[in-house]
Amino acid sequence: MSRPPARHAFCAWDGPIAMAHRGFSATGPLRGLENCLPAFAAAVDLGYTYLETDVRATADGQLVAFHDEHLDRVTDGRGDLSQLPWSQVRRLRVGGREPVPTLEEVLGSFPRARFNLDVKTEAALPHLAGVLDRTAAHGRVLVTAFGQRRRRAALAAVGGREATSASSPGTALALAGALLRAPFLVRAAVGGVDAVQVPVRHGGVEVVSERFVTAVHRAGAQVHVWTVDDPVQIEALLDLGVDGIITDRADVLKDVLTRRGQWIG
Repeated sequence: MSRPPARHAFCAWDGPIAMAHRGFSATGPLRGLENCLPAFAAAVDLGYTYLETDVRATADGQLVAFHDEHLDRVTDGRGDLSQLPWSQVRRLRVGGREPVPTLEEVLGSFPRARFNLDVKTEAALPHLAGVLDRTAAHGRVLVTAFGQRRRRAALAAVGGREATSASSPGTALALAGALLRAPFLVRAAVGGVDAVQVPVRHGGVEVVSERFVTAVHRAGAQVHVWTVDDPVQIEALLDLGVDGIITDRADVLKDVLTRRGQWIG
């Protein structure tokens, strides 16, 4: 199945994009250290070029790589991250061991990596372009968000020149267009974006199918699927012709791609 030409350099890759979700912390000694520098380093050491992370802001505007609104699940702190200044957040430990990294530390520590940035809050937007400037990260990030308004605002905040993926409403429209065999709906959904990033299923409804992948490709965008850890499912998705897979099991995805002769990094 032919792939559409990449609209942005971020998505230009000679094979399936393998993306490490919050780094690689699903197994072994780094288990539970998601979005920490050692987790990203572990993925890079495996040969990964593409990394995924989340962006939030502290009360005083420091951007950090952190997924949850609240600190309780992964750190030794409690409460809402956005209500604390960086001076307090920096003392917390993920998994009791690793500090919460700033986005600047993450981007600066891996200058050859490409980062999928999921912007979790509007408070991060005024500071995003400055971080990309200081880390020479323009052109090697994809900026996205769950909501359409935030995604567009994030893209505008970085000058409108970075790669982006469809927000939830766009993804829903693309799926509807594929199911209804209505190409104009799919084109409307993916106009101005480089990819749709979707789960295999949502709410009991199959999202990723041959019809969906074909429809999105014909509209000119890529299909990236999250978060897939099972090798059998990875094989099936690759057979469908998806352009990228986002995984917590960077080791498993690499093994599958290597067996298929499709591992690039």
